[in-house]
Amino acid sequence: VQLQASGGGLVQPGGSLRLSCAASGFTLDRYAMGWFRQAPGKEREGVSCMTSSGVVLYYAETVKGRFTASRDNAKNTVYLEMNNLKPDDTAVYYCARGRPVASAWSAIGMYHYWGQGTQVTVSS
Repeated sequence: VQLQASGGGLVQPGGSLRLSCAASGFTLDRYAMGWFRQAPGKEREGVSCMTSSGVVLYYAETVKGRFTASRDNAKNTVYLEMNNLKPDDTAVYYCARGRPVASAWSAIGMYHYWGQGTQVTVSS
């Protein structure tokens, strides 16, 4: 099982980025996929969770309306489209595979495979 995250970079406030997470060793229709982020000095937090059927059930309140998770089954890849980025969005972003329960979609312990992370920096 491998998860390869990419697409991070430096962007100005109000800008956009699209992160990708290419999965190998399994197919996305068997597991939930989460996006997480970790800012310097802070704990890792959940950003979104997509079910094995491809439905995005959860977004963190801080990103609702700005971030959109999606996937391409043919490419076995999940995406996180991030718009109207703010300096507080600066973090290392991770994708992860898991089987979270609905009441604990952002619980790190529910995810057992993690990508290596990609840095997103929002600054003018």
